[in-house]
Amino acid sequence: MTESALVPVEQKTILFYEDEIVAVRTEDGRVFVPVRPIIERLGLNWSGQRLRLLRDPVLREEQRVCVMHTLRRGPQEAICVPLDYLSGFLFGISADRVNPEYREDVIRYQKECYKVLSEALYEGRLITDLTFDDLLQTADPGAVQAYQIAQAVLRLAKNQIMLEARLSGRIEDHESRLVTLESQLADTGRSVTPDQASQLSQAVKAVALELGRKSGRNEFGAIYGELYRKFGITSYKMLPARRFTEAMRFLTEWHNSLTEAGGPF
Repeated sequence: MTESALVPVEQKTILFYEDEIVAVRTEDGRVFVPVRPIIERLGLNWSGQRLRLLRDPVLREEQRVCVMHTLRRGPQEAICVPLDYLSGFLFGISADRVNPEYREDVIRYQKECYKVLSEALYEGRLITDLTFDDLLQTADPGAVQAYQIAQAVLRLAKNQIMLEARLSGRIEDHESRLVTLESQLADTGRSVTPDQASQLSQAVKAVALELGRKSGRNEFGAIYGELYRKFGITSYKMLPARRFTEAMRFLTEWHNSLTEAGGPF
């Protein structure tokens, strides 16, 4: 492994139509995508496209070597570009100059790949996690008020549906469906509750802030990455409920080692 290679804290595979695209997140929260698998999938010559990367002053500066984990060969180094620059790289490919059998694929990638990748990565939480409560505290007041009004309207609509069902003699059937739906959504036997997830998020925040004071860097990605590796998860909200106490103890002890004080959680 070369000394300059970046070791990601998280790796995720996204299904784009029938293709699998791998992306990784580094400690500073940036997301990178290896370009060679995409180039070869589109029937292009990698050596030629590699030279194009080197000739482009922006891509040459932004490209990085990242360590990717593969099932067959273990850790492997790969040339990657930041997700924000992937569309620019793809639009540098001339669809008219590729083999006819790959032309439609190139156009499809140029039209949709960046959008699909961005949405999949955000939904999959490859980006550093923030709770919705955290966002409400820092969001624009007008947007927060609009959200609260929408929630109030939703509650009114639910009450109206329940009232109409009661009057029509179908209340028991509706209540049974609601209980089933809510139990499926909560599913507290499998993963942590929203309240426990919030406690985990606050604990990570405390450790990251304390570590950041010492390192001078944004340490949120590193803390989340270590938590995910230790407990074999891709989001703190997916932590099994039975391991919640263990995870909180892990974060508390980490915080104590930085502050030599009692846990703030």
